[in-house]
Amino acid sequence: MSEAQNNQLRAYLPILKGFKLIKFCYFILVILLFSCGDGKSEKATEIQSAENQAETTETPQIKSKTILCFGDSITAGYGLDDTNDAYPAILQQTIDSLNLDYTVINSGVSGETSAGGKSRIDWVIKQTPTVFLLELGANDGLRGVPLTQTRANLQDIIDVVKNKSPETIIVLAGMELPPNMGQEYTTEFRQLFYDLAEKNKLAFIPFILKDVGGIASLNQNDGIHPNIKGHEIVASNVWEVLGPIVK
Repeated sequence: MSEAQNNQLRAYLPILKGFKLIKFCYFILVILLFSCGDGKSEKATEIQSAENQAETTETPQIKSKTILCFGDSITAGYGLDDTNDAYPAILQQTIDSLNLDYTVINSGVSGETSAGGKSRIDWVIKQTPTVFLLELGANDGLRGVPLTQTRANLQDIIDVVKNKSPETIIVLAGMELPPNMGQEYTTEFRQLFYDLAEKNKLAFIPFILKDVGGIASLNQNDGIHPNIKGHEIVASNVWEVLGPIVK
């Protein structure tokens, strides 16, 4: 090889070395791309596996039927340390023990009158309960509210439930007053619940405080509101009528 050819070859050596370096870098880049691709593929597989597992996991069963207890301090559990001791919660325990598909909703408000219930029924009935337990009127009686007014308010509540939730079963809880309210008033007060139940063809609990009202050992110090043992009996009184309906 001539000196001129040697000089020409030496001139091309840097170019050849650069070309080899480019090929080497390209080779490394290809390896990295394949490695990243495998990582992404593996990650995608993990995500897909997690999604499939979530789809196959059994979701908790939500109870679709409800029993709405719409009442005053008796329903609300006034004076109890724990509302789980009130009769609506005891009803829920009974229902759960029988594996029945119902949720009991406590919509009791202490001090509630029939007028107060009438004012909030439009909002409450939006829950469209399966069973609607109406327990109101006691505070009307204790305050000496005219019976015509109590009757009209309770009828209006019943009408709203029937019109806005026609599939709902209404259970009416009757109430009685202590004798100091006067014989005529207490007699007519007791009768108005019977009349409403008959007129509207409702399931009827004649006296929700049966075997509780007037018994000191089953009531709190005020002599009006049931204690824990009293609420157990109240729940039993309600269940006598409610049980056959939900079963």
